[in-house]
Amino acid sequence: MRADAQRNYDLIVTAASEAIARDGAYASLEEIARSAGVGSATLHRHFPTRWSLLQAIFRGCVRNLAARAGDLHAAPDALDALTTWLHEVTAYATTTRGLADSLLNEPAEESDACGATLVAAGAPLLRRAVDEGSVRPDITMGDLMILANGISLAAQPMGAEKAEQLLTLALQGIGRQQP
Repeated sequence: MRADAQRNYDLIVTAASEAIARDGAYASLEEIARSAGVGSATLHRHFPTRWSLLQAIFRGCVRNLAARAGDLHAAPDALDALTTWLHEVTAYATTTRGLADSLLNEPAEESDACGATLVAAGAPLLRRAVDEGSVRPDITMGDLMILANGISLAAQPMGAEKAEQLLTLALQGIGRQQP
């Protein structure tokens, strides 16, 4: 991609991310183009459909969250690293209003691949916490992702603060019971 085309692509994705956080997955494409400082034709050249734009935003977020899990793997406290990452996953899913819903209604291959990426990224954090003895060994990363996604969907009308509160409450149940 030429440098100017890449710049326009990045501007569109940034503007779309902000618009979706504010207005939901059905934010105006015209407003997104205007915010990015490009014409509607430029937006549609890069993203012929709303779905293709949503995919780009979602894939970018998944890459960022996976990289963040890698960064947290070296944190001194394994449980803190795991819970920090789960809070970040939940906050993103909660604040990108309607993105999760609209992606759930689209082809399963894309959301399955993104889900698998997040499960794989979080698995070393969970494994470390289990090895450290701060998380029960019967907990799976798939379970934790379902929990985080469920909380984010339920808390969307109330916002990220409520999602954080609910996730904290739920995560208190993953710790080992003291005799």
